[in-house]
Amino acid sequence: MPFLSYLLARRLIRPAPAAAAAAAAAASWRSFTTTEGSRPIIVHKRSIDILHDPWFNKGTAFSMTERDRLDLRGLLPPNVMTPQQQIDRFMVDLKRFQVNARDGPSDTNSLAKWRILNRLHDRNETMYYKVLTDHIEEYAPIVYTPTVGLVCQNYSGLFRRPRGMYFSAADRGEMMSMVYNWPAEQVDMIVVTDGSRILGLGDLGVQGIGIAIGKLDLYVAAAGINPQRVLPVMIDVGTNNEKLLQDPLYLGLQQHRLDGEDYLAVVDEFMEAVFTRWPHVIVQFEDFQSKWAFKLLQRYRNTYRMFNDDVQGTAGVAIAGLLGAVRAQGSPMTDFPKQKIVVAGAGSAGIGVLNTARKTMARMLGNTESAFESARKQFWLVDAKGLITDERPDIDPDALPFSRKSIEVERHGLKEGSSLTEVVKKVKPDVLLGLSAVGGLFSREVLEALKESTSTRPAIFPMSNPTKNAECTPEEAFSILGEQILFASGSPFNNVQLGNGKIGHSNQGNNMYLFPGIGLGTLLSGARVISDGMLQAAAECLAAYMKDEDIHNGIIYPPISSIRDITQEVAAAVIREVVAEDLAEGHRDMDTRELQRLDKEETLQYVKKSMWDPVYPTLVYRSEV
Repeated sequence: MPFLSYLLARRLIRPAPAAAAAAAAAASWRSFTTTEGSRPIIVHKRSIDILHDPWFNKGTAFSMTERDRLDLRGLLPPNVMTPQQQIDRFMVDLKRFQVNARDGPSDTNSLAKWRILNRLHDRNETMYYKVLTDHIEEYAPIVYTPTVGLVCQNYSGLFRRPRGMYFSAADRGEMMSMVYNWPAEQVDMIVVTDGSRILGLGDLGVQGIGIAIGKLDLYVAAAGINPQRVLPVMIDVGTNNEKLLQDPLYLGLQQHRLDGEDYLAVVDEFMEAVFTRWPHVIVQFEDFQSKWAFKLLQRYRNTYRMFNDDVQGTAGVAIAGLLGAVRAQGSPMTDFPKQKIVVAGAGSAGIGVLNTARKTMARMLGNTESAFESARKQFWLVDAKGLITDERPDIDPDALPFSRKSIEVERHGLKEGSSLTEVVKKVKPDVLLGLSAVGGLFSREVLEALKESTSTRPAIFPMSNPTKNAECTPEEAFSILGEQILFASGSPFNNVQLGNGKIGHSNQGNNMYLFPGIGLGTLLSGARVISDGMLQAAAECLAAYMKDEDIHNGIIYPPISSIRDITQEVAAAVIREVVAEDLAEGHRDMDTRELQRLDKEETLQYVKKSMWDPVYPTLVYRSEV
């Protein structure tokens, strides 16, 4: 059986019932006093070895007593700097670069800033995450979208030192032993990609590991996952990118992608290997092409702690925005099933949003069979060939539930393959949602057609990443449709000045609002699997986070600067849902019974106290012999 090792490991690590009962009886309430990462750390290296280790290096912030204890005296300048002084010095250098950049903000500028931050990451992890956490709004677009797309495109040339692990088709039969090459005894979070569909940039092969690294940076900064317990992973099964196959400097396997059972065998072996060594790890699948995204999700989700951020995370963020749009129109969120939604894009992200939105509508309508059918009728799905109907030959099975019946479309004066403009003009939707990865798809013609929407505040969501793939810009949308629209994109855009002191708000429906909280809540609850209910709880928490005043002003997502607070709320909501669904197995010394006793505020405090903060720990040397 392919999952035998994992299932056996899970059974062995469960606490005995008597032990669990004794632990519960010993403490009716836990006082959370020790923040994750604040305990002294035993190290088995000294002198120059410590300075070359980014996990433990403090640079000029080592105190004099630590310098004596760790044989560092004389290896550093004599002035002991505070962590804030170190950051100030780094920021001065970074700001100087920005001022002197001849061309202003540009792709080159963004990549150069990524290089500077990456060099800091290489030499001092704590300081790197302190900079990222304290300046998350400014630097999230550098370590994550949109700059991470440029990083992935150029990764072979940017590669300087290894970060993460690579499991390839050439490693079949060796992965169970390979996984022990990673030095960390405990790993809480893995982000894995096969590089087949990086953002909207297509097949980037092994260079796609940049997306896994960027996502885990946000897990650390936003969710407080200990950076020593995260692992970016690339599954290299080849590439169909002919340019990379012919590039002598390409770092990956120079062969075409495996397919079918050969492909599945590689991913199966990887999953069994990592869950055998780390039975409690959470694996986030990232940027797998649609062909495999849904199949792998269904293959593993009921056995392992895993989820697919493109399918489920994107859907959750979109649902939160859609619920916010209903509120902005002056209606309760329970009116969501009345929304008419046109979706451009039938890939993994588009279908993921449709499935989640349909379930949300159906739940609001009573979760009956007729409720699901009623919800289906609210969506109009358009791909590169136009409107998808039941007359489409060889229709993708994942898109099939959302194909419109011929008789339905004829009533609206439409047909199989009708253009996006025709669909928008005839349907008069409340929401136009873009997940096509086709930059500029929402042309003037399409936006003009949206003027006939029956909604008082039509919503335009060009959600494709990176920036160049956005279906339209906020300037285009507001200039054509006016100030009453709601705008949310996947990549960051500046607000639009509409004149007379009015602002057109450019909301960013960023997945980072949800995936860090989903991962953290899963970790701290010890959820056996990641259920639809957990994802729904996360989305509804985000939707409810915004105040009515902000919503009415067209602000439907919170500022990125508050991401750590948002993540705490989302994680707490996930934990409560895990307990309600009886999926919890506990985390460390917080067992299932104690989790059940926590009220809403106590759950939030548990989350806060469990998060790692980027502060220098006290280091204590101990010889290994």
